[in-house]
Amino acid sequence: MTLRVYNTMSRQLEEFRPLAPSRVTLYTCGPTVWNYAHIGNFRSFVFEDVLRRYLAYCGYDVLQVMNLTDVDDRTIKAAGAAGVPLIEHVKPFTQAFFEDRDYLRILPAHHYPTATGHVPEMIALIERLLANGVAYKGGDGSVYFAIGKFPGYGKLSRVESRELRVGARVDADEYAKDDARDFALWKAPDPEDEAVGAAWDAPFGRGRPGWHLECSAMAMKYLGETLDIHCGGVDLVFPHHENEIAQSEAATGKPFARTWMHGEFLQIDGTKMSKRYGNFLTARDLKEGGWDAAAIRFLFGQTHYRRQLNWTDDALKGAAAGAARLAELRQRLVTAPAGGSAALSTLAARLEDAFRSTMDEDLDVPNALAALMTFVREANAALDAGAPAPAASAAALAAFERVTGVLQIVPGDAAEDASRAEAHRLATERMAARQAKQWPRADELRARIAALGWDVRDSKDGFELRRLASPSS
Repeated sequence: MTLRVYNTMSRQLEEFRPLAPSRVTLYTCGPTVWNYAHIGNFRSFVFEDVLRRYLAYCGYDVLQVMNLTDVDDRTIKAAGAAGVPLIEHVKPFTQAFFEDRDYLRILPAHHYPTATGHVPEMIALIERLLANGVAYKGGDGSVYFAIGKFPGYGKLSRVESRELRVGARVDADEYAKDDARDFALWKAPDPEDEAVGAAWDAPFGRGRPGWHLECSAMAMKYLGETLDIHCGGVDLVFPHHENEIAQSEAATGKPFARTWMHGEFLQIDGTKMSKRYGNFLTARDLKEGGWDAAAIRFLFGQTHYRRQLNWTDDALKGAAAGAARLAELRQRLVTAPAGGSAALSTLAARLEDAFRSTMDEDLDVPNALAALMTFVREANAALDAGAPAPAASAAALAAFERVTGVLQIVPGDAAEDASRAEAHRLATERMAARQAKQWPRADELRARIAALGWDVRDSKDGFELRRLASPSS
């Protein structure tokens, strides 16, 4: 089986082949830390997390970089309104993002470079573009990218370059989707920038970087001049990713990214979730509401990442019920007798085959979930039937955890899960020691299990683990 993903650049499914056979360089556009990220932002981040986890499942060594935009029009305006330096304003929102990331079980990126921490790299990139004749200093003191001098402009978004008003300038970080003109690489400072500490000296004049510049400079610093995969929300295709391509490839003469992957919007009542529309939920809203992250990820997984998802309370409740069924089966598999039904081994192999075949088709999580829920139904029936077979329940549990480890959709505390897994391993050793009549060893293992906070009870089929009221000291 071969992984195929939809490449926004080619508008078709392509076989995924990284530059290096076993290594994947992954760049994912991160949050602008002027406020709390909403759950629509996190739909993209969860999609990218599933991608990274599945690449690891397939045996790839993944290196992920996610930028943190801490200087742009919004962060500067927010810091000015609060009357604090830029760095001070973004600090709590950066920390909040990390907390929300952990709540939603998103693996930390290997690097989280900030724009303010990489101004020298951005200045160096602008100097390359000026030397190559594709950037110029405007009369207002800003430096602009001349899109008319980059023939490939528009190849990602399919913007028709002949329709662009070449030579007109846009210095705002956010501008209309159809307003594609020469964009600011470096913006001359205004009093608001200076007031919050968002201006730096550069050979071409004092100022601050434009929004698009940071991703090119930081991606190339940490991942090289050509990336394997660049991800983001669909709203970033134009102008942000189009501009990244232009400034990167005009500087290096090399393809910036081999594969572009974009996640669709999350909507509420048919409208894109956005702070602009006032119809957003934050991850911390959901956490305070008592929702397990597994339910949120289960809901995300029910819709393909390239299709819009409409968020409703009923849909979240249904996803929570589905996730609870997974937790119930996991508990049964963890506490099942060491043998288990012979059918479980067959079901385990079938689950992983189905998971791999669906995920290999552009991360088809909805069909992977369908296969997983079929496994839940059939595995429960097999457990009810009995008919012990050597290592069958262990094989089923291992397959279940490999699959759900990618999707992260089983409710429960990670520490609790790790504790139970270790207790189960020790209890299996203890059962073997008892069968060998190694009673001192069995007693030692029982004590170690109790120290983890579990009680092991022997049964005719093996053993059962139960949580103690409090761990023994």
